[in-house]
Amino acid sequence: MAETSIAVKGKKQSSFKDKVQSIIPGGGNLDLCLTCGACASGCPASGLENMDPRKFLRMCAMGLDEEVTTTPWVWMCTMCQRCIYVCPMQIDIPQLVYNARAAWPRDQRPKGIRDSCDMALRNDSGSAMGTAPDDFIFVIEDVLAEYREAQPEFADMEAPIDKHGVHFFLNQNSREPNTEPDELVPLWKILHLAGVDWTYGSRGWAAENYCLFLADDKCWEHVTRVSAHQADALGCKVFLNTE
Repeated sequence: MAETSIAVKGKKQSSFKDKVQSIIPGGGNLDLCLTCGACASGCPASGLENMDPRKFLRMCAMGLDEEVTTTPWVWMCTMCQRCIYVCPMQIDIPQLVYNARAAWPRDQRPKGIRDSCDMALRNDSGSAMGTAPDDFIFVIEDVLAEYREAQPEFADMEAPIDKHGVHFFLNQNSREPNTEPDELVPLWKILHLAGVDWTYGSRGWAAENYCLFLADDKCWEHVTRVSAHQADALGCKVFLNTE
């Protein structure tokens, strides 16, 4: 009888999961999965592209690096971290997703996210819609004047920009000043009635950061630093992120 030999290979020395574990503080608990499925049960992206967080994690653990770094499911995950909250082992699946996105060539990542990131890099606002600082200031001042006149009870309401020494530096999603300016006002009223000491910045006022969702670390950091530097320059104590 002919003998059959099977070579049992050892653990991969370099895999996607190993790389991510070296990046995440504490390794992200990626080896502690109980396969309970709690992550998949609460995930809004479960079932899309025949994938869910549990399956994605198991594929990583099994060393299916090519499948993990090419599945379009990673662009459907919102990285909301709900999977972490329900996981009994607190496994950081969103970090796996983020790094899987980063493995894609940049020109093959979703065009809408990529273009929004690139637009934010073109102006000091950090706006994914391309709203320049001067345009932002004009809209804020115009809307504020309109509501002060129309609603006398808010005649002394403020929407300050670049006010020094205040407590809160507030950012703002670009959608409102660009397409829905009336939606700015409810938050202003709350801050006014609560007596909150706050300001917008003329630079770095945009709250969205599509470079984060694109998994572009360098661009993500740049957009964030513009906002942080403006908050520091104004002497604000707390950065209040509305996103």
